[in-house]
Amino acid sequence: MRVLYVDAFAGISGDMAVGALLALGLPLARLQQELAQLPLAGYTITAEPRQVHGIGAIKFDVRVAAHGHAHRAFRDIRTMLETSALQPEVIGRAVRIFTILAEAEGRVHGVASDDVEFHEVGAVDSIVDVVGTAIGVTWLGVESLYVSVLPLGSGIVQSQHGPLPVPGPATVELLRGFTTRPADGDSELVTPTGAAIVAALATPERAPDMRIAAVGYGAGQRTLTDRPNLLRLVLGERTVAPRPDEMVVVETNIDDYNPELYDYVMDRLFACGAHDVYLTPVHMKKNRPGIVLSVVCAEGDRERLAALLLSETSTIGVRYYGVRRLVLARSVREVSTAYGPVRIKVAVSPDGHENVAPEYEDCKRIAGERNVPIKLIYQAAVTAAVPSSGGNQ
Repeated sequence: MRVLYVDAFAGISGDMAVGALLALGLPLARLQQELAQLPLAGYTITAEPRQVHGIGAIKFDVRVAAHGHAHRAFRDIRTMLETSALQPEVIGRAVRIFTILAEAEGRVHGVASDDVEFHEVGAVDSIVDVVGTAIGVTWLGVESLYVSVLPLGSGIVQSQHGPLPVPGPATVELLRGFTTRPADGDSELVTPTGAAIVAALATPERAPDMRIAAVGYGAGQRTLTDRPNLLRLVLGERTVAPRPDEMVVVETNIDDYNPELYDYVMDRLFACGAHDVYLTPVHMKKNRPGIVLSVVCAEGDRERLAALLLSETSTIGVRYYGVRRLVLARSVREVSTAYGPVRIKVAVSPDGHENVAPEYEDCKRIAGERNVPIKLIYQAAVTAAVPSSGGNQ
């Protein structure tokens, strides 16, 4: 799973977010191409390298003509986005950011979210910042975002409504549930646009363990006296530690049972809750060949599965003992192949890589229906399941 960690030690604004995404590899030409899908005019964007306290960063700017600073209602911005030719994922993320912002503004001013009139955030530059962030996150293939503790700053800031305390009322509303440091900093560090991006896209939880792939810095407009005015974005692959599990093994030795019936017994055991069933050939007393039938199950299923062994096989006794195991995180998803949809089992290893196994029964069924070798179905499913190595390039 591709993870983006928002390290906002100096806060976050929309232009800082886009700058950091460009530093992570989002091509400026791709950003311009995508933004051209919106019916916005009278602006240009620039992305310039900048050194801040010796750290290389990108300063992103939106330069707007005088007539570009219009007020827009939330409903108009939503319609503009939803009727655009942007990718569905980009539209969804951008609409979510503006929706959460409109809801927060509505609570502050006591109006319905659809009726909220955006002032600063309704201007072209803020729309570009929000949509640009959605474009960058989507292009990088990010699946989950996490954010650090947010420094809220202090003081008074001028707005269209007049002087407001820092953090602004809408910013406080947006950051409900997130960990913050009030009065950290002597100016506005988290803007309403930055807060809306965090509230809409990030999870208010500690970032998971991950293998770092890239780091990007976005520069802010002002010079801060107590810290570099930078937003750091860390892109990586989530690592998942194996999960410890307590299980029970129920097993029995059998040397006088019709081998043809083991398949039926195994199906019954799985249907009754067994996690695994396997047969081990052994030599028993008087050197007779036999089978150890082993069943791995949860403690709560032990008695039921032991009773099934006693009733379905020729054994006259079973034994059981506890075992401990480590289990990788697993899931089942469906992939499309030239032969039809195939379910695949996916296990995530501790280093973040996916182990993929097509569902045998699906491959068997399709091979019979299409009259093609089962190995071709299997190979096609594995190929379709392998994740891409980069963003939406």
